Amino acid sequence: MRYDAPMPKPAAPGSTSTQNAGPPLDDSVVDHLRTDYARLPADLTVGEALAAVRKNPPKGTVIYFYAVRPDGTLAGVVPTRRLILAEPATPVLDVAITSPVTMNAAATVADACEFFILHRLLAFPVVDSDGRMLGVIDVNLYTNELVDLAAIDAREATDELFQVVGVHLEEVRTGERRGGAAGAFSPLRTRFPWLLANVGGGLVAAFLTGLFEAELKEQVALALFIPVVLALAESVAIQSVSLSLPALRAGRPTWRSVWRRTRAQAGDGLVLGVGCALLVAGAGAAWLGLGVVALCLLGGVIGGVTWAAGVGAAVPNLLRRVHPDPHVASGPIALAATDLGTLLIYFSLARALL
Repeated sequence: MRYDAPMPKPAAPGSTSTQNAGPPLDDSVVDHLRTDYARLPADLTVGEALAAVRKNPPKGTVIYFYAVRPDGTLAGVVPTRRLILAEPATPVLDVAITSPVTMNAAATVADACEFFILHRLLAFPVVDSDGRMLGVIDVNLYTNELVDLAAIDAREATDELFQVVGVHLEEVRTGERRGGAAGAFSPLRTRFPWLLANVGGGLVAAFLTGLFEAELKEQVALALFIPVVLALAESVAIQSVSLSLPALRAGRPTWRSVWRRTRAQAGDGLVLGVGCALLVAGAGAAWLGLGVVALCLLGGVIGGVTWAAGVGAAVPNLLRRVHPDPHVASGPIALAATDLGTLLIYFSLARALL
C-alpha cells in the first residue's frame, strides 16, 4: 500500500504565517492550513504504515500521524511514539486516538489560539462538517521560535511556547487589535466584571467593620492601624498570586497540588507575618503604650498575612481548574477575600481581648 503525503500548500503572497508576529486573529484557519501532514490509510497495520512512511517520507514536519479513511474522513490521530513502539502486526487504529480534538473549518486563528492554550497540543486536525480531513493547524502558525526552544528543557520550552501563543490570545481578548468603540469599551467587557469583586468586598468589609463598632469605640487606636494591617495582607496576597500563576501554564492542577501549593504559601506567609507583626506591634506599643492594641496587632498581622498568602495561592489554582486563563480574575478575588479574612481576624482578636 502506498503512503500518501500531499504536496505543501503554497504560501499566499505577503503571507505572515511564518513571521513571529503570527497571522491576524480574525483570519480563517483554512487560510493557514498545512496540507503536508503525515497521512496514513486507516486500514494499515503498524508494520505496513512504517514501511509506507519509509518509502514515501512526509515532506513537512511530522508532529502527529493522521489515519484517514478512503472517503477522506479522519479516523484517528497517531502519536509518533505509539507508532514506533507498537508491534508490527497491530492495526494502526488500535494505537490511534480515535476521538481526537479537532477544529472545524469555520474556526478562526483566535479560536485556534484558544485550542492550543486549553489542550496544550502541538497541532490540531481541521475537518469539514462531514469529518473530512482538510489539513493541520500547528504552533508554527504563531511563532518561529519553536526551533530555538529545542535547546531548552522540554517542560520549560513547552511552557514558554504556549505563553507566546497566549500573547496573541490576550490581544484579541483585550481588543488591542480593534479600533473605534469596540476597542474603547473592551475593558468593560473583559476586566470590569472582575473589579466588582473589589466593589462587593469593600462593601462587605464596611459592613463587617460596623459589626465591631463597640470595640472600635472602646479602643479607637485599633482604627489607626487598619490601613497597615490590610496593606501588609494585600501585598502578600498579590505576591502569592504572582508566584502561583506561572506554575499553572503546565495545565489544570489536581486537588492534591492545589492543597500542597496553598499549604506551602501559607507556611511562607506565617514566617512573613511574624516578622511584620513584631515590627508593627513594637511600633504601636512604643507609640501608644497600649498593650492590648499591640497584642491585637501582633495576632492580626500574623493571622492576616498567613491567610493572605494561602488565599493568594488557592484562588489562581482553583480558578485554573474551571478556566484556562485565571490571570484577570485572580487578583480581584484574592484581594477581596484577603481583606475580609484579615479584618475578621483583627476585630475578633480585639473582641476577645477587650
